[in-house]
Amino acid sequence: MGETDTNGLDSRIRSVDQLDGRPEIVHISDIHGYLDVATSALTTVGEAEEYDPLVESDNEGTLCWAGNDYVVIFNGDLIDRGPNNKECIELVRRLQQEAPPGRVHYHVGNHEMAVLLPTVLGWRDTYSITCSDSTRRRFLTHILDGKITAAFRGYEYSYTHAGCNDHIHPAEINASLRKAATTLLEQADASHQSGLQSRVMRRHPDLFELGEDGGRGPSAGIFWLDFQHLDPDAPPQIVGHTKRTRPVRDGNVVCGNVLRMNRHTPGGEGVLVESQSGLEFVRRCADGSVTTTSI
Repeated sequence: MGETDTNGLDSRIRSVDQLDGRPEIVHISDIHGYLDVATSALTTVGEAEEYDPLVESDNEGTLCWAGNDYVVIFNGDLIDRGPNNKECIELVRRLQQEAPPGRVHYHVGNHEMAVLLPTVLGWRDTYSITCSDSTRRRFLTHILDGKITAAFRGYEYSYTHAGCNDHIHPAEINASLRKAATTLLEQADASHQSGLQSRVMRRHPDLFELGEDGGRGPSAGIFWLDFQHLDPDAPPQIVGHTKRTRPVRDGNVVCGNVLRMNRHTPGGEGVLVESQSGLEFVRRCADGSVTTTSI
């Protein structure tokens, strides 16, 4: 299996094949600091007749791991825009502590990239840019510990935030992310952070490249590539990043970023669930009920 850290998270689990049994894989992405919407989406698993609960609420209403046989992938952009950034991060960390090793994965998206490289992106008034130096260091440390990664291999699909037209090797991608984090952490007190962050970005274009026209273009890395630039014949993968009202399949690739598009209307949020037998969308309707459809 791989080496387990002191919090029980196996930092080297990068494929479902490394886990015991045949757990179903739950995908959720682009939460963007909206804890209520994330809660609604995560609790659809269990309210749908086909699935046991993924999470459950304790007496104080806090979401906890329900103890069933799942893998859950928070596929990037957990933070920014919404009011509950810290609470969303706490949710993921709590589930990582409560679940068995390798069952909860938090992937870097372009907004987590802003935590790593704030001077490169230079956004204003976002959690990722304005968080404290200690929070930034903690984030980098969690990458080195394997609590934050970039890629995972499921049964048929690979998971990254924005995708790639080439074959995805999670071990290589996660190693590249750890190497970038090591450089940034070792030189965290460097006087020329802007130059350092730009160099790290250039050394890891497979991750950090923005792409043409200021971002999302065809040459973008796996944190930035727009769904329209993913070839239908690309290796099978599930991504977030590009906003959709419902999951969209284009050949071998599926986009499951639905939360932000639906947060202004009742219902609409949901998760993708991959099993050995296929891929389904578990969705909350406007009346609060839950439906399941094949993708």
